[in-house]
Amino acid sequence: MKRIAIAGPIPRDHITTYQGELIQKWGCVTHPVIALSVMAGAKMEIIPVSHLRQTDLDPVKEIFKGYKGVNLNHLTVKNDQGDIISLRFVDVNNRLERQTGFMDPIVPDDFKKLVSCQVFVFIPISDYEIALDTLKYLKKKSKGIIVFDAHGPTTACLVSGERQRKFWIDRDLWLPYIDVLKMNLEEAQSSWFKKEYQASDFSISEEPDRASLRAFADHCLNHGVKAVYITVDSRGCLVYFRQRKKTTEEMVPAIKVKQVIDTTGCGDSFAGGLGFSLLQKPTDYIRAAQYGNALGALRTQGKTFDVFKPEKEINEIVKKGYI
Repeated sequence: MKRIAIAGPIPRDHITTYQGELIQKWGCVTHPVIALSVMAGAKMEIIPVSHLRQTDLDPVKEIFKGYKGVNLNHLTVKNDQGDIISLRFVDVNNRLERQTGFMDPIVPDDFKKLVSCQVFVFIPISDYEIALDTLKYLKKKSKGIIVFDAHGPTTACLVSGERQRKFWIDRDLWLPYIDVLKMNLEEAQSSWFKKEYQASDFSISEEPDRASLRAFADHCLNHGVKAVYITVDSRGCLVYFRQRKKTTEEMVPAIKVKQVIDTTGCGDSFAGGLGFSLLQKPTDYIRAAQYGNALGALRTQGKTFDVFKPEKEINEIVKKGYI
């Protein structure tokens, strides 16, 4: 049976949607783990790797109860630390964030019994949550594909609890240990920066600068990354990879939905879709984007995990959207 590890926090989320509704639930790792279990839990072993507060361990285990294929042996409470997050959406895609609880970093010891996994999906939400030594350890000990979300290294948590975007200054120390790099447009702009700035230079554009994004992707591919995924909201996902030593760039359109209800966990679900597809076809990067888009689109359709569908229905969604 194939094995996929999904590593990151399981925060206790307090969410105010852009429509003013209050939602309280467990976030991040829960989304892709449950999405993959609903899809194909009987066909794979899905292993969440996270650190929790002691008080949260039983409630989190209860969330996963009844989902097939989920191995909960790597949820640990050694340091009694876990994430607590408040999210207030100002519109469909943008939100204000505050963090009041902090998971201790995931380290190589967390993976000593998991090196046989074929895919590792890392979805940190803050810059301290995954130790670089963890990726180095897996590169040395495992043949598995390492999928890494740049949300973590481009997000800082201030002493006030406020969460703010930051530059990924030590990016090039990480790239050689990442096979698949996933991020959104804002995170991409925080990962491709000048060596020196004027005060007027600090801005984030909602429109993709395709030339700059391609230059950034080329830089990543030159440093050992096999594929770069940059999601651009409702437009879809830009995919970059090498074919015959040349960089291929392709826009994979988003799966259309009638109404967006809640976007929390969309990026995490997208990463799960990447991992699921790469577990089956490790070098089909376009197919992986299609499955990422499908899970991300489903995540927008409700406030609970009931939005996720079995593999047969996901395959139909992908077929209808792209073939």
